[in-house]
Amino acid sequence: MTFNEGMQIDTSTTSSSGGGGGPGRGIAVGGGVGGLVILVVALFLGVDPSSVMPPQGQYDSQGVETPGFDLSQCKTGEDANEIVQCRVVATGNSVDAVWEQLLPGEYVRPHMKLFNGSVQTGCGPADTSVGPFYCPPDQTAYFDVEFFDVLKNQFGSSGGPLAQEYVVAHEYGHHVQNLAGVLGRSQGPGAAGATGAGVRTELQADCYAGVWAHFASITKQEGTDVTFLEPLTDKDIADALSAAASVGDDRIQKQATGRVNPEAWTHGSAAQRQKWFTEGYRTGDPKACDTFATNDLG
Repeated sequence: MTFNEGMQIDTSTTSSSGGGGGPGRGIAVGGGVGGLVILVVALFLGVDPSSVMPPQGQYDSQGVETPGFDLSQCKTGEDANEIVQCRVVATGNSVDAVWEQLLPGEYVRPHMKLFNGSVQTGCGPADTSVGPFYCPPDQTAYFDVEFFDVLKNQFGSSGGPLAQEYVVAHEYGHHVQNLAGVLGRSQGPGAAGATGAGVRTELQADCYAGVWAHFASITKQEGTDVTFLEPLTDKDIADALSAAASVGDDRIQKQATGRVNPEAWTHGSAAQRQKWFTEGYRTGDPKACDTFATNDLG
């Protein structure tokens, strides 16, 4: 999906760093494929995940974050089309605008943090291996753009722009869940397994990403006649569906262990993730995304 060159990127809710450290609290939601593969393998083999997870990213001796990407490079839609970090920020702008219209007076913009290698969060220190994630305590979505290379090169995503934008919209979907008070269902009793609340939470975020895609090319920047994005093409939708499928639990398990164990699922199967993104895109209706109320997850 291509951004209109005339759109202006707002970086006011975005920050960037090269690494950091220190204590944290809370549980991050929506982590990507790197740490997930290791976790799936550990659970499948009956191993304590903490014994096989990679060490957290490298921090300086004072735990101070180092400089990251220069956000001043992100000014217009043209920058978003050429620079992946700017595309992530611009996508966040677009998702914010859609949800502000869908939830007037209720939606509060999350923060976005671009990082490289490692980062300190309200949920504790994290590194690139966990993939993009949303941290409820600090209401921030975290992105290391190297994840997009992993998504394409290791997990078979097409790697197109909408594949990347889908990832951003999914993490912002967790923020919508947090505002609605349902994100906590992803943890605790009843959360595990193929039909558990954890999978339902992730599939709802996929559906919310589809809702964003439904409105993305017709939503205008406030006070202008400029839409954020140009109309979607069939290839754009194929890119998003490719990304959704590539991080399906069944595909990740099959690649990592040669077997599929639904009881260890955390995000849903490839087919489920595609189904719920498509449902959101088809209807444009957040109410159609109530994965907690259905017996048919796909």
